[in-house]
Amino acid sequence: MTAAGGAPVRVGVFGLLGSGNLGNDGSLEAVLGYLRTAHPDAVVDALCGGPEAVTTRFGIPATRLHWYRGEYRTASRAGAIAAKGLGKLVDVFRTAAWVRRHDVVIVPGMGVLEATLPLRPWGFPYSLFLLCASGRLLRTRVALVGVGAATIGDRPTRALVRWSARLAAYRSYRDAQSRDAMRAMGVDTARDEVHPDLAFALPTPRAGAPLDPSDPSGPVCVGVMDFHGGNDDRARADEIYRRYLDGTIRFVRALVEEGRAVRLLTGDECDASVVAAILDAVDSALVTAAEPASLADLMKEMAAADTVVAIRYHNLICALKTGTPVLALCYAAKSDSLMTEMGLGAYCHPAREVDADRLLEQFRALEKRSAELRRTLAERNLAVSRQLERQFDSLTAALFPATDHTPTLRKAS
Repeated sequence: MTAAGGAPVRVGVFGLLGSGNLGNDGSLEAVLGYLRTAHPDAVVDALCGGPEAVTTRFGIPATRLHWYRGEYRTASRAGAIAAKGLGKLVDVFRTAAWVRRHDVVIVPGMGVLEATLPLRPWGFPYSLFLLCASGRLLRTRVALVGVGAATIGDRPTRALVRWSARLAAYRSYRDAQSRDAMRAMGVDTARDEVHPDLAFALPTPRAGAPLDPSDPSGPVCVGVMDFHGGNDDRARADEIYRRYLDGTIRFVRALVEEGRAVRLLTGDECDASVVAAILDAVDSALVTAAEPASLADLMKEMAAADTVVAIRYHNLICALKTGTPVLALCYAAKSDSLMTEMGLGAYCHPAREVDADRLLEQFRALEKRSAELRRTLAERNLAVSRQLERQFDSLTAALFPATDHTPTLRKAS
C-alpha cells in the first residue's frame, strides 16, 4: 500500500494507549491486526500516553502524548500549574507536527467521546480536539473507529468533544446509543456507522475441558474496578465507591461460604487497590487474584470459569467473547446496551447501588440458565464477527481508497 509518489502510507494511532488500561490496549491490538493483515506495507507509529509500553508490547515507534510529564498529576503549586499550562500550549505544536507526518491517523475504539468516568475538559478532550483540528488543517485523515460516546453535560467538555467529532474525517461507533448521543450533541451522523466493539476482533483463547452446566460449582471470576462514579457524581464519589466495595465484598464472602473459588480480575492498574481491599476483608484461600497484562489474559481466565461477574466494559466483552455467562455491574448505559445485544439483558445490576442480596439472586438465576446462555452467546459471537468484517472493509474504503478492497477480516481469518 503506497501513498502518492509511491511512498508507503504513514499511519498514526492515537489515544491513552500503554497507560495501564487493558481495554484501550486491546482496541489498539485489534486495529494493528487489521493493518498488518490488510495493509502490511503501512508504516505505523503512535502518539500515546505510555509510549515505552506500546513500543515494547506492539513493536511500533511511539511518542509521548503530552509535553509536560506531570500531566496526570494534580497541580497544586504555582510552578506545576504554570508548567501544565505551558504544556497545553506546547502540545498544540507537538500534535500538529506529529499529525503532519502521517497520511492517516486512527483513534482505535475507547470511550473517547464520553464522560462516564471522571474527566476534565483540559485533559484528553483537549488532546483529541488538537488531533482532529490538526488533521483538518493539515489535510490528514483522522478516523474515530468504533468509539464510545455519551451525552455530556459539562459545557466545555461537551464543546471539545462535539468539535472533535465534527472535524474527524471518519466516524464509527461501538453501539447505536453512541451515535444517538453524538446526534443529540449536534453532530451530523447520517453517514456514521455502528459496529461491535473492536475488542471482539481479537483472537478467542482455545476452550479447555467442557464444563458441566448441571453442576455450577466451579470457579467464579469477579472483575473489579476502582469505581467512584462519573463526571456528575463527584460530590458523592466516596459514597459510591464505599457502597460498591462493600457490596462486592459481601458478594465474594457469600460465594466463599458456599465453597466456591473466586478469581479477582482487574482491567486497569488502578484497580489493584480494590483487589487488595477484598483480599484483606475476605481471608480465604478460595479467593485469589490474577495479574492480567492483556485482554487475552483476561479471556483465558474467564474461559476457565463457570460464571463471571464484572463491572469494567471490556471485562464484560472478554466474558461474552469467550461464551461465559456474565452478570454485569453497570455504571453506564453502554454496559446495559452490550448485555442486551448479546442476549443477557436480564443480568444487569447498578454499580452505583450494589445490593449484595439482590446480586446473589441474579447470580443464581444466571447459573441456572448457564447451558442455554452459552448457546446464545455462541450464536451472537458469530453475528458479531460478520459485523466486524464490514467495519474493517468500510475503514479500508474510507481511508485507503487506492488499495485492494478484499474483505480484510476474512483474509485475517
